[in-house]
Amino acid sequence: MPRVNLYSDTQTRPTPEMRRVMAEAEVGDEQHFGDPTVNALCERVAELLGFEAAVFLPSGTMCNAIGFRLHIRAGGDEAYLHRISHPIKAEAGGPAAISSAVLCPLDGERGMFDAATLAAAMRAPDDRYQPRSRLVSVEQTTNLAGGHVWPLAQLREVVEVAKANGLRLHMDGARLMNAVVASGVPTTEWTQGFDTAWIDFSKGLGAPMGAVLAASQELIDEAWRYKQMIGGALRQAGIVAAGALYALDHHVERLAMDHEHARTLARGLAGIPGIDVDPNEVETNIVVFRVSDARALCTQLATHGVIMGALDERTVRAVTHLDVTAGDIATAVDVVGSTLAAA
Repeated sequence: MPRVNLYSDTQTRPTPEMRRVMAEAEVGDEQHFGDPTVNALCERVAELLGFEAAVFLPSGTMCNAIGFRLHIRAGGDEAYLHRISHPIKAEAGGPAAISSAVLCPLDGERGMFDAATLAAAMRAPDDRYQPRSRLVSVEQTTNLAGGHVWPLAQLREVVEVAKANGLRLHMDGARLMNAVVASGVPTTEWTQGFDTAWIDFSKGLGAPMGAVLAASQELIDEAWRYKQMIGGALRQAGIVAAGALYALDHHVERLAMDHEHARTLARGLAGIPGIDVDPNEVETNIVVFRVSDARALCTQLATHGVIMGALDERTVRAVTHLDVTAGDIATAVDVVGSTLAAA
């Protein structure tokens, strides 16, 4: 087992108390709405995000897959999203394969596009030669760009442009609760104007699996059809839903500790020759920094028990989470420094 695993916040393990709650969970047949723990989780997330209903799914990727499928119609519908967002970079072409979506990658600083960029990409509605503008997808926080929180005013402007053009809006909220804790802005403020949104429990919230997609009752009824279609329907899922409920009760406020650890890590890395990182850019639990050879560095770090991920030839990502302590951060900084010094 690595001494310090900063590869992702997906590396978290359930705490002993979470395991106990999961073992004691009341369960039933989730497919027939007979699992009281799953039902309680869905009701709670729907209220948390400001929607009528919600559905429990095995993963955030499935939330995106079904979310896109709910909005994209046959006949060349186009979705607008940042070019390094998760559906483009890490879902195996799912939006195209599952929903037949035309993807329009948008540019923007720190993984976020603005209203003007979105407006410029809109298709003429009466032009039968072009795709049809249909969906805007926003990632909160921005994953590969470094865990940035969308400025609320910028997000509202994007929503306004989308609504003015009759587009649907989907929020990939894998780390939405990190944004809430970092900004102090409630979840319903972030999801205002969106047609679908979801949160993940297997990242900073520390549950072993699961995500919940929220929307109108009509859309969630349709989401169940796609959940069944692509193999996401479960049985006694209350065992894992209990972990998610526990996380909502006990692991949200502590995300602030992960954010502080990330800032400490960035400050330590900034003092090492050969590393390009701005600690002032770190807002949540993701630190992205640049070195001359990212893949070689990550390989060398692993031999010393420190795990990070190379995003490309020069970029490294390190993610803090509930299994990472202040001592682990100090160890990581020391190992990175000694490794680069010896190169």
